[in-house]
Amino acid sequence: MFNSVNGNPFQKIESAFSAGQESKQQQQQKDEEERNYLEDDDQDEVSISQRPELTEDDIIYLMNEYISKRKSEYEDNQKILDKLDKYKSKFDVKKFMKNNPHLTISDFNMIMFNELSGILN
Repeated sequence: MFNSVNGNPFQKIESAFSAGQESKQQQQQKDEEERNYLEDDDQDEVSISQRPELTEDDIIYLMNEYISKRKSEYEDNQKILDKLDKYKSKFDVKKFMKNNPHLTISDFNMIMFNELSGILN
């Protein structure tokens, strides 16, 4: 009589169990999709500044300009001027570009600041 009034109780338990499995599978599928999306997203290159990459000639020109500005700032300190001249004479543009690929002008200024901070301090 219990089975005839409420139906089969084992069937309801089975239904709840299968519903739990379905939600778990859906969650796993969502996690998998999100993981795939993030992996695909990591492979994209993002160019924040949208500026063109610098060529060798650009880097040489910018390096000379940067050093001349620093020389004008420290024109009363001969020791720093000598160090800047030495850096300029030893500057290897190919090595610089190899160590710092895909440079924009913003990147260049940041790198030059970091490289010359030891000389200027």
